[in-house]
Amino acid sequence: MRSFIKSIVAAVLCLFLLPVAAEAKELVPVGQVVGLELQSGTVTIEDFDSEMGAAAKASGLRAGDVLVKINGKNIRCSEDVRQALKQSTGTVQITVKRGDKTEVCTVKPQITADGPKLGLYLRQGVTGIGTVTWYDPESGKFGTLGHGVNGSDGGLLPITGGNAYSARVVTVRKGISGKPGQLVGSVDNGSPAGVLQKNAAQGVFGKALRPWENAAMETAAAGEVKTGKATILSTVSGKGVQEYSVEILKVYPKARQNGRNLLLKVTDPALLEITGGIVQGMGVSYNKDNQWNP
Repeated sequence: MRSFIKSIVAAVLCLFLLPVAAEAKELVPVGQVVGLELQSGTVTIEDFDSEMGAAAKASGLRAGDVLVKINGKNIRCSEDVRQALKQSTGTVQITVKRGDKTEVCTVKPQITADGPKLGLYLRQGVTGIGTVTWYDPESGKFGTLGHGVNGSDGGLLPITGGNAYSARVVTVRKGISGKPGQLVGSVDNGSPAGVLQKNAAQGVFGKALRPWENAAMETAAAGEVKTGKATILSTVSGKGVQEYSVEILKVYPKARQNGRNLLLKVTDPALLEITGGIVQGMGVSYNKDNQWNP
């Protein structure tokens, strides 16, 4: 059994079977939490400002609506919203996608010293936190999550890019039988730690802008992965990356469509006490203070 089998990363069930890392003979197991911002070319209403958002809410707009057009201008990013409002002279017509339906609402923006405002908290694409599973020091490539991020239609979210940021775990929502736990983190919105390039069934991948320091370990071919005791690296508290014991119960075929290749059982008492088992790699990280309020 190769050494990489003995040191895998929490919340990932397939990291050494990934095509993106297939050519690397050595990878760095990381286990560090990062904030993820996946850009999908969509802008979604996350919430309404308690004061300035009253008119927008009364117009029929809802949290979860995807902005499509404002006064006929296509909306793909927050800057499109800024420009559309800047050019408005009175009320604006907002076209949104709500599930399978398209709705049109008319809103009169609030006039402020910074220009017209709708009083909405908007989200571009999908944001959350995840675990960096591996890093290739030669190419700068890295992988996170160990599973893909789905869009509102239940399929993989198409992304146009995105960023990874430094983050820390604030709290852990402990898992129970039939319901995995969840990491809740705080994200540093400073300079990105990496750029995101691909959202696949096996995880979210990108290229690092600064290295993750840890000892590189030899990778294993799919056929070399065996069941048995193993060690994982994970960040589930403010103490940073820690090592925990697990057991690989089953190895699934490489061609499995959902991208999951391993079944793990957490055996480490400390990790079980904190999380109840394996926690979801993506947690709730939305914060109104970190969102743009048009």
